[in-house]
Amino acid sequence: MGLFGKGSRLSQKRRKFSPEYREEAVKMVLETSRPVAQVARELGLIEGTLGNWVNAYRRDHAGEEPPLTLDERARLRAGT
Repeated sequence: MGLFGKGSRLSQKRRKFSPEYREEAVKMVLETSRPVAQVARELGLIEGTLGNWVNAYRRDHAGEEPPLTLDERARLRAGT
């Protein structure tokens, strides 16, 4: 069927994601320290796409204080 045949990646419609969705996906990687590949699989994303979002987020937020880890947030809520 050629380059644009059935099942070809080129024949699939490009999905659009809101900035909010992208940020939440990036936070799943950064805040939980899970691999990009694992989070991408869970969300049904291509690993390279999520990796690009993570890299862009890191570039855009370079020099900022890193987000709190889950453990740090739990301690803050507990007041310890």
